[in-house]
Amino acid sequence: MPLIVMCGFPSSGKTRRAEELKVYFEQTSKLKVHIVGETSLAVDKNSVYNLFCLFCCQVYCLTSHEQSSTWNSSRDATEQYNQDICDALVLRFEAPDSRNRWDSPLFTILQDDTLPFEAISDALFKRKAPPPNQSTQSQPLSSANFLYELDKITQDVLMAIFNSQKTSVPGDLIAVPGATEKISFSENGMCVNMAELRKLRRQFISYTKMHPTDKTGQISNMFVQYLNKSLH
Repeated sequence: MPLIVMCGFPSSGKTRRAEELKVYFEQTSKLKVHIVGETSLAVDKNSVYNLFCLFCCQVYCLTSHEQSSTWNSSRDATEQYNQDICDALVLRFEAPDSRNRWDSPLFTILQDDTLPFEAISDALFKRKAPPPNQSTQSQPLSSANFLYELDKITQDVLMAIFNSQKTSVPGDLIAVPGATEKISFSENGMCVNMAELRKLRRQFISYTKMHPTDKTGQISNMFVQYLNKSLH
């Protein structure tokens, strides 16, 4: 469901522009257009956020404070804003900025401008969806399963290293369960204690939680590669 957000000072022409858009879309397509005003529907913060997650654009009716006040005073008395309220709303209004991702695409309309109907239509119906990113992609596995596998596999690798160090000599390659790559210790004869290994494991787990893989069979190899880089 495409959404057009109208914004601007009080009495800046938002309703008139919304009506123009409604007429355009209903005449050029079979779409049913609904105009939702601030008094026609009660929405909570979650609903507002969900609306902004839709394909949408903003139309900014740009006027001066003086012009808005003049238009406000010419409205029917029952529809006018109290001047103090009008001034307060103007002071609190935060103008949209097309450089902000959440304000784009933005169409700024002056008093005598003609609405760019085709450009607005293209922004709603021909815009490509943004590429998936970490915040929009689902984890390959359920969170509980992924964390369980991550914890178990890395713990098994640590125990294999700890047990192998008892019989290994500098330069030996240590095989670990589930990994094709091997742990290589430097030839300085220094064994890595469990405290250091646990620290590296915690770091690896923290990183992997933020960059989950859909192939749990690769976790062992990834952890071994991480250890080899960190230990040398």
